[in-house]
Amino acid sequence: MLNTVAVNSEQLIKLYDFELSGHCHKVRLFLSLLDIPFESININLPKGEHKSDFFLDLNSFGQVPVMQDGDLVIADSNAILVYLALKYDPLSVWLPINPLIQAQIQRWLSAAAGPLAFGVANLRAARVFKRTADLRAQEISDKLLSAMNYELSKSKFLCTVKNPTIADIAMYSYTAHSPEGGINLAQYENIVNWIKDIESLPRFQAMKKSL
Repeated sequence: MLNTVAVNSEQLIKLYDFELSGHCHKVRLFLSLLDIPFESININLPKGEHKSDFFLDLNSFGQVPVMQDGDLVIADSNAILVYLALKYDPLSVWLPINPLIQAQIQRWLSAAAGPLAFGVANLRAARVFKRTADLRAQEISDKLLSAMNYELSKSKFLCTVKNPTIADIAMYSYTAHSPEGGINLAQYENIVNWIKDIESLPRFQAMKKSL
């Protein structure tokens, strides 16, 4: 599906990573889908390595993931997806050159950083990492998943009919693992089918189950 750009093995991409993070997984997934080799460097969040001077020099927000491509350092999972799509997808399949589709993609990138993070991901984190979920996390999750399910009733993927975009990658990891936060996806038939479609892509890389 994609004509990818080769990466110089001497300048292997480095991904500062945490295995159980959905934000990190969507970058690993996209790198795999693009068939780009990379080195994963684990950042031990429970031990606070993301607050070390070394890591804060990479990302002053103290958050994973961070990606290093040669001399370039890019922080934030959504920003990394955009960078990878623009640099390593010359056919612009994952980030089409179309104003309307790009606007739709931005809408879902905002959803990934907003209601997906504060709802679905928050519920999962509460169970996986033994935290207290935000009071509105369930309500936020219900609204988001209902909206996604409706949108996917009209199209196979979130922004296009035939091909996934980085919007689908941005939304996939935490949505697919939402049952770890106590969400029953069986009520969202279109989302379940969408998850299967993502997981059937060539070079799909699964995220480790936490529960």
